[in-house]
Amino acid sequence: MHAPKVSHMDVARRVVRYIKSTPGLRLFMPTGSCKDFVAYCDSNWGAYVEYRRLVISYVVKLGGALISWKSKKQGTVSRSSAEAEFRSMAAIVAEIVWLVGLFKEL
Repeated sequence: MHAPKVSHMDVARRVVRYIKSTPGLRLFMPTGSCKDFVAYCDSNWGAYVEYRRLVISYVVKLGGALISWKSKKQGTVSRSSAEAEFRSMAAIVAEIVWLVGLFKEL
């Protein structure tokens, strides 16, 4: 946000185009004022046994509204399910820290 680039504007245009092309879809935003983040995360260590890749997933809610989500196959190999869970938690903590900073700026 401090140093926007052309690629950021391209992504913003893409999002606006998507929103305009899907008028029947809506996001739910509750009317109550809730400042609490609720986050859920999970990892799937055994999804790609032949590659031993890990899939992390998380969702972040503000009040009752879903504001961020991600599911990604990681490029690194985890040695255990505990390490996979730790990577998932680290990803969601980084996302929450970023969201808290964003909301403070807004």
